[in-house]
This record gives sequence, C-alpha cells and structure tokens, in this order.
Amino acid sequence: MFLDIFPNDSINITNTASAISTFDRLFDQLFDSAVSLGLKILAAIVVYIIGRWVIKWLRKFIDRFLERRNIEKTVKSFLDSLANITFKVLLFLIIVNILGIQTTSFAAILAAAGLAVGMSMKDNLSNFAGGVMLLVNKPFRVGERIVAQGVDGTVQSIGILYTVLLTGDNTTIFVPNGPLSTGNIVNYSAQKERRVDITFNINYGNDVNELKNTLLAIINDNNLIKKTPAPFVGVTMVNNGSIDITIRVWVSSTDYAATSVDLNEKVYATLSDKGIYTPSSLSVRMLKD
Repeated sequence: MFLDIFPNDSINITNTASAISTFDRLFDQLFDSAVSLGLKILAAIVVYIIGRWVIKWLRKFIDRFLERRNIEKTVKSFLDSLANITFKVLLFLIIVNILGIQTTSFAAILAAAGLAVGMSMKDNLSNFAGGVMLLVNKPFRVGERIVAQGVDGTVQSIGILYTVLLTGDNTTIFVPNGPLSTGNIVNYSAQKERRVDITFNINYGNDVNELKNTLLAIINDNNLIKKTPAPFVGVTMVNNGSIDITIRVWVSSTDYAATSVDLNEKVYATLSDKGIYTPSSLSVRMLKD
C-alpha cells in the first residue's frame, strides 16, 4: 500500500539500487584487473632485474670459457657483442610474455614491420655481414694499428656493427664494418719488422763516400736498428743538378716512429755541420712585352 502511494519514488529507488550494483561489479572488475596488472608489472620488473644479472653472469662465463680456449681478442669481442644482443632480445620476449602480450601476435607484428625496418636498416645488415667477414678473414686484430676508411688508429674492439679505433691523439672513432670489410686496409702491426726509408738529395760536387761513411756511423750508433738485414746507404737517383741518397734500415714495428724521427734529426744535423744543402727550386716564368 505504501509503495502504491509513492510509485515514482519506488522506481527511483529500484533504479538507484541497480546502478549501485552495476557500479560495484564494475569497480570489482577494475580492481581485479588492476591487481592482476600490478602483479604482472611487478613480476616483469623482478624478471628484468634478475635477467640483467643473469646476462652479466653469462657474458663473464662465456668470456672465461673463450679465454681458457685461448680464443683471440678479436673473436671474443665479436662474440661478446652478439651474445649481449641475443640475451637481451630473449629477456625482452620473456617480459612481453609475462605482461600477457601474446608472443605469436607480437611476432606477427614484428614480421609485418620487419620489411620496412629491414629496408631502413639495410646499412646495419651490411655492417653485420661485414663484421662476420672481418671475423673470418682476420685482416687485423685487437691491439693492432691500421689505416682504413681514412682513419689511422689502434683497434680497440670489433663489434657486430662497428669497429672501434683509437687514434694517436686519443680520439675514439667508430668505423662501420660494411665499408671496412670491402675497402683497403693497411695493417702496420701485422709484421714484426718494418723498413725505415729516408731519401734526400744533395748538390753535385760533394764527396759521396765520405757522406755514406758518416751516415753509416749514425746508423751504427742507433741500438734500435737491426744488423740483419744489413743497413743500406747509397745513391738511388742522379737528377739534373743533384743526386738522391737513400737510407734503408730495418727495425721492430714498435720502434718505427722513434727510429725515423731520430735518423731524420741526425741526418739534418750532419748535413748542416758539413755545409751540405739540398738544391733550391728555381721557378722561371716568361712574360711577354
């Protein structure tokens, strides 16, 4: 009877109760989803932290394993870069799976985007292939001094995409492996010994034999110069008004720069003391009246 007296209020109360019940169910669903997502995110963070530690441990294990097998530094550097990227990709896929993203659909998305990414990263693919070729052909090793792609430096590491060089003025340069593997490479450290060549010209009328004996005395006073092969000092060219005298000596590759500087300085001092000078260039230009 009471509800019949207030029919509109009864309807409002029923609608309000229904709305509250729907809101409660929606809130419970959101709360459950938030808790589930929070647990997944927490699990992903824990797996990420543990995974980074495991990757670090595995890289050290692989490094010790390769070292026990006496694998050279060049191969170790390349394999370390490759293992690092591989382990990180695996960790990323594990975290994606924990977060509830289907790896199959994720792989399909990657495959769909792979062509576009591959086209934009074709240079990197070329660099990767170049790194493999450098590893197989071994034109240089870590610690050797090379000149390639217009860069002169000591090899610090060979990665899967770039080779790192350290120049003489302590500048680090990253050289792409693709062009590096297909271009000319000058390796100054490949041989244990190198020959120092110094050529200078003197005027006619000087006593060549006396000068040769003086130069040989300078060479014999240098302890870095090897006795075998025997040093060479001789006239290598007769020019118009002057002659070329060449010094050729053999040294260890590590002593090349020091020996070259020392010989140049002492030869210059000797020529100055004896009053022997190189001929000056004379340029003549005919002018019309």
